[in-house]
Amino acid sequence: MEVDLFDFDLPEELIAQTPLKNRTDSRLLVLDKHTGKTEHRDFTDLIDYLKPGDTLVLNDTKVMPARLMGIKEETGAKIEVLLLKSLPDDRWETLVKPGKRVKPGTRIVFGDGELTGICEDTTPAGGRIIRFQYRGIFQEVLDRLGQMPLPPYIKKQLEDSDRYQTVYSRHWGSAAAPTAGLHFTEEYLKKVEEAGIRIAYITLHVGLGTFRPISTDQVEEHQMHSEYYRVDETTASLINETRKQGGRIVAVGTTSTRTLETVASKYNGEIRAEDGWTDIFIYPGYTFSIVDSLLTNFHLPKSTLVMLVSALAGRENILRAYQEAIERRYRFFSFGDAMFITDLD
Repeated sequence: MEVDLFDFDLPEELIAQTPLKNRTDSRLLVLDKHTGKTEHRDFTDLIDYLKPGDTLVLNDTKVMPARLMGIKEETGAKIEVLLLKSLPDDRWETLVKPGKRVKPGTRIVFGDGELTGICEDTTPAGGRIIRFQYRGIFQEVLDRLGQMPLPPYIKKQLEDSDRYQTVYSRHWGSAAAPTAGLHFTEEYLKKVEEAGIRIAYITLHVGLGTFRPISTDQVEEHQMHSEYYRVDETTASLINETRKQGGRIVAVGTTSTRTLETVASKYNGEIRAEDGWTDIFIYPGYTFSIVDSLLTNFHLPKSTLVMLVSALAGRENILRAYQEAIERRYRFFSFGDAMFITDLD
């Protein structure tokens, strides 16, 4: 399958650069996953499409301030380090800029020297393995020295870093936000629960691979980066009970979808409590094991995320809906509007 089949023209001015003042003020495009029928609503209307007995599944990962600005110890050259994946013994898989200045043995100093990093190796993807030395607790040091790693298509500085966190973020470890969840407030989630819709939480720490363009011509040749996930007993029981009672599993975001499908595909549609790493790649032809409906944002052309939503609703339906969104001036990407893919019958 050719990657170009998932391409579309997006006016640059539709890429949302800042979040709306109120999280729930976004628009909502509702798409029937079978017929391609669309409805144009406000995000707060989402509750009209949910039913008592459904379970909404949210990713409670928390974005870490993963961008560090340091200097090369021996020359004073500026080095940018982006943390991707935690490894044993205070080592991290990272991306560095400029990469040509950082070779194995290079020492990088951050802040006033309370954090230093030594490059130990390179990765096949062009990254660096860096071992950190610090005083105190690494998370606290990173909170002081690190910056929020906004996606490359966002050019404006974020005034309030909490707007790149969901209101239910709990578990520190993501390099990017699960952006479909940015539309929710605590008050709206309470309203959802009061309507008889259950809420469950999973954790998937989003890697920067979510923003990387596909470099192959054929979809099947692309290799996803692995990401850590965790599902606890409470969530597993709630989801399995929902299915037994005829309720729907509504994933909030592609990260929740990938986690649920990773686990359910191993256990014949059942969810079990476990943690691990997933590199699942969902594209048209994939048969979903557990996810019935999906709340998501609008994604980049030719991205793995466009391919995932196309697997659920069909490529033609998705591209037609995206064209409608462009014509109606929906806001795209992380701080943009939302799409709900479901069965309208």
